[in-house]
Amino acid sequence: MTLALTHAHGDRITVAHAATGTELFAYVYRPEAAWEAPKPYLHPIRTLSGAVVTDYRPNDHRWHKGLQLTASHLSGQNLWGGNTYVHGDGYLALPEKVGSMAHVDFEVVSAADGRAVIAERLTWHPHDKELWADEERRIEVRDVDADTGSWSLTWTSAVTNRRDEPLRFGSPTTHGRPAAGYTGLFWRGPRAFRDGRVFTAEADGGDLMGSQASWLAYVGEHDGRDGHATLVFEHAAANDHAGDKGTHPAHWFVRSDPFAAVAPSWAFHEELVLAPGDTLTRSYRVTIADGAWDREQVAAHLRGHAW
Repeated sequence: MTLALTHAHGDRITVAHAATGTELFAYVYRPEAAWEAPKPYLHPIRTLSGAVVTDYRPNDHRWHKGLQLTASHLSGQNLWGGNTYVHGDGYLALPEKVGSMAHVDFEVVSAADGRAVIAERLTWHPHDKELWADEERRIEVRDVDADTGSWSLTWTSAVTNRRDEPLRFGSPTTHGRPAAGYTGLFWRGPRAFRDGRVFTAEADGGDLMGSQASWLAYVGEHDGRDGHATLVFEHAAANDHAGDKGTHPAHWFVRSDPFAAVAPSWAFHEELVLAPGDTLTRSYRVTIADGAWDREQVAAHLRGHAW
């Protein structure tokens, strides 16, 4: 399946499915409001039929933007956006703690042979703009399948600590708020996806917050058009924990009420500590499909599409 890529320099890269003309996503790297912790994001993301499956700056959380890499608590700074959670005081407006992830340059921007690639270098900064980390990011579009009405993107980020002291990745839960372990790659679904169906290979629904599973699916129903969409989030088996041997499956942050959101959290129950000079690498795959897939359909699709 042919993919078409368009680069509006200094602003965004769009990837479209040439046969249908559907713009699958826009990767926006132009900085936005400082209070929202500027960082690149994907929005809108669409199914092959053109249905939007992300939200952008909703009134409840203006810093929620499609699909983006975040760090809600990073060594006392907030690279998530908005108010900062402080145990005992709740969420406070602390602009002096809001940092950013800045685009530096692109190493690859290409589309060929049914695959699109965006390879980017970024830098991470606290509010005072000191350099805290370098990131090498690679986003690929692949497995465009008109028969199943689906396509996939993979997202790999390698973050290197450039400080002289450890970087401590945390979340509101590591700082005292139960069931709020959001950090890392974060998806915000459209308003219509509220009360969608959530399941993994082993479980359904409300018992999944903070659980572990290699994949998690979210099924939502559209406003403005008939039908559903399914998003399947996968946590790569090769992901490791700051250089430790072995695999560490995601602890899922997931909500279907009061809004649709999924994050394979880096630090749900405990902080992740990255030593000076060390690199943390995380890889994910997100499959976007037209229709309401069930557990068997998800499993069959994943068996037929290796990373």
